[in-house]
Amino acid sequence: MGVALILFLLSQVSPTFNLRAVDTPNDAGGSITLTWEIPEGLEHIDRLEIYRSESPEGPFEKIKTYLSPVTRFEDMGLKNGKDYFYKVVITSGGETIESEIAGPVISRPQWFHKGRVTILFGVLIYTLILLYFILSAKKGKELYLRPIAGLKALDEAIGRATEMGKPILYVPGLSTISDVATIASINILSHVTRKIAEYETKIIVPNRNPVVYTVTREVVKEAFTSAGRPDLFDPDSVFYVTDSQFGYAAAVSGIMIREKTATNRFLGMFWAESLILAETGASTGAIQIAGTDAVTQLPF
Repeated sequence: MGVALILFLLSQVSPTFNLRAVDTPNDAGGSITLTWEIPEGLEHIDRLEIYRSESPEGPFEKIKTYLSPVTRFEDMGLKNGKDYFYKVVITSGGETIESEIAGPVISRPQWFHKGRVTILFGVLIYTLILLYFILSAKKGKELYLRPIAGLKALDEAIGRATEMGKPILYVPGLSTISDVATIASINILSHVTRKIAEYETKIIVPNRNPVVYTVTREVVKEAFTSAGRPDLFDPDSVFYVTDSQFGYAAAVSGIMIREKTATNRFLGMFWAESLILAETGASTGAIQIAGTDAVTQLPF
């Protein structure tokens, strides 16, 4: 009689889901995370449904249905500061098993994302370094900046051309003004021209594109003016050649041979003609400095 009573009571005990509902961490609010366990003895689950209510007495609204045994769900789009209650209902072999009610639980926004502590440390370190350099500059402390080898070579080449008394050839690439490489080349041209104004050296800038020609002409003129030597600007030193790729290469090669340029600078976008220009410049014994964003042209 006692054994039968115990078995009857055990059969009436509801399976344990261990349903937990918590505010989703590290978010902007409006979200609650549910976790639960699948009761022991359930070999097959036909349907798993999740219900939500604003009161423990109901009514409960079905918000999600699964056809597989999942154990986690994130309820989104909720109102912050409001009580919510949840329950899970499993249908298995025609039998419906209902979990205990979890709640009340409230969603709230978090002020700080704990998973981004490393970013906070990075920002603090950067701020401290920035403040250090600002205070050092105010105190008049001299800071050493390692020179970029390529830019240093540009200045050295200008000095060599001045010593030899020969001009500097500057090719701003063969692309259009919309190309990033062309824009970068024109910026460098301005720096080079200001240096040339100090040494009173001649510069030659042949152009393939008419728009690039117009821009480079104004850049060179402005650079001489800003350096205080507008009289050194020669309108014939910046000119348009041709739109033909290899016609342009032939014309520039002829300039290098006739003028015996001391320094050749090829900065911008280049294609197959780059090898012709490089070999012609090497045959004249000129210092050659080149730069491009076309990886396939770097070997040439």
